Amino acid sequence: MRGFSDLNLNGPTPARVQPKVGEWGPEDVPTTQAKKRQRIWASLAFILALAAVCGLGWYFYKILNGGA
Repeated sequence: MRGFSDLNLNGPTPARVQPKVGEWGPEDVPTTQAKKRQRIWASLAFILALAAVCGLGWYFYKILNGGA
């Protein structure tokens, strides 16, 4: 194989994980704005889950040490 003559950018990946390709390019690909929103939501969900775990840990700590 000389150079990069293969124009199939999907390579050996299975067809089920390849994006659908329309007439002018991929279909149903999330936009950059949608990806930014998803990043923000994921960060907020992580922070809230971390706060819940820390709060629950603090609550159990206080209960086990005789406080409340």
